[in-house]
Amino acid sequence: MVGGLLVIVLLAVIQFTVVLLVRNTAQDAAAQGARIAAFADSSLGDGAARTRQLLAASVGARYAEHVSARYTLERGIRVVEVRVETPLPVIGLIGFRDALEVTGHAAVASG
Repeated sequence: MVGGLLVIVLLAVIQFTVVLLVRNTAQDAAAQGARIAAFADSSLGDGAARTRQLLAASVGARYAEHVSARYTLERGIRVVEVRVETPLPVIGLIGFRDALEVTGHAAVASG
């Protein structure tokens, strides 16, 4: 019984680690995409494309399906916001569709 309980706890810790990996990877990809889009000679499409590329290479193309980019104001400063909606992995990388949402922001380069 103790062995079975330990296996369940170990699997729960591993799954929690997978959830954190997906969340942190999506957050980093969104931030990188926002930085790319904020360059003076780049567009919102460039940032969204970079985010999709990073997600597809890191955790799979299924996690890169819902990426959007837009301009917004944060405390009076014009910024790029890249939003990523990904599945929340429940068993391995299988999970609820679009249940995890992260955003990345970057100040727009002036000039």
